[in-house]
Amino acid sequence: MNFLGKTAVAAIAVAFASEAAATEWNVSVWGKRRAFTEHIEKLAELVSEKTGGEFTMNISYGGLSKNRENLDGISIGAFEMAQFCAGYHRDKNRVVTVLELPFLGISNLEEEVAVSSAVYAHPAATEEMAQWNAKLLMTSPMPQYNLVGTGDPRTTLADFEGMRVRATGGIGNAFKAVGAVPTSVTATEAYQAMESGVVDTVAFAQHAHLSFGTINQADWWTANLNPGTVNCPVVVNIDAYDALSDAEREALDSSIPEALDHYLANYAQLLARWDSVLEEKGVQKIEIDDAVIEEFRTKAADPIREAWIKDMEAQGLPGQELYDLVMKTLADHRSGS
Repeated sequence: MNFLGKTAVAAIAVAFASEAAATEWNVSVWGKRRAFTEHIEKLAELVSEKTGGEFTMNISYGGLSKNRENLDGISIGAFEMAQFCAGYHRDKNRVVTVLELPFLGISNLEEEVAVSSAVYAHPAATEEMAQWNAKLLMTSPMPQYNLVGTGDPRTTLADFEGMRVRATGGIGNAFKAVGAVPTSVTATEAYQAMESGVVDTVAFAQHAHLSFGTINQADWWTANLNPGTVNCPVVVNIDAYDALSDAEREALDSSIPEALDHYLANYAQLLARWDSVLEEKGVQKIEIDDAVIEEFRTKAADPIREAWIKDMEAQGLPGQELYDLVMKTLADHRSGS
């Protein structure tokens, strides 16, 4: 083989080695790109930048798995990263459901990030997720849920009696406690359920009412009911995470705070224009009376929290400790400590 031939072979070998060295992750989410996925999009962008394109993420909106099966996909290594919501399979992620208890008193997304991060770092959460070969990476903070509905506004607890509401997790339990009938259809099924009359109302954060079209079916929206929110972690497959080089892992881990900051800034813009969205779509903004909200909280919050703690403790999980952690983190965050 002449010199040029040897050079060509060497160049090909280098090219193959470079290709082999590159890391490509598949990421399973659902719906379409929206405020709820902006931190994942930003994370992918930052990781690629920091590694010179050697570590990339292919974000798939529903092409890899159904949203209720993302944790299963992570457990078998079908993809390397995924987003899921705790209410989709409460038995598989019991620890993080503490963050879905109704009326926790969390008032903004920064507080949601703080309490979620504290719970995710708890050994009980780490151990439970490890059973699914999953590592909790970051939260997808969402504001307090509120209802959109059809027909006459529901402004009293008596109005909630028999109301068919799309609500999952602790929010669903809260509505059940006051006589409503919750159903846990997935976010992607909510519009059809509302359109066909399977549900009268849908509980979502603002971005989801927009993204999944439920705002287009609505006659009214509750501005201040705030019964709680859902918790939707982003997780990575432990084997895939452990297989990263030190530089790749540093690029990933160090990008999380900036990705979350981007998410918060983007969501703030959505909230700032929410009233104009309601006006544009002809949706009436309803303010629930404080006395009604207090009555709702009394009937739903304490009994559901106590039942949750008792249930977790019976399963060998530190239910009281986890709830106390949320309350302490919230207090510390507000005091700046």
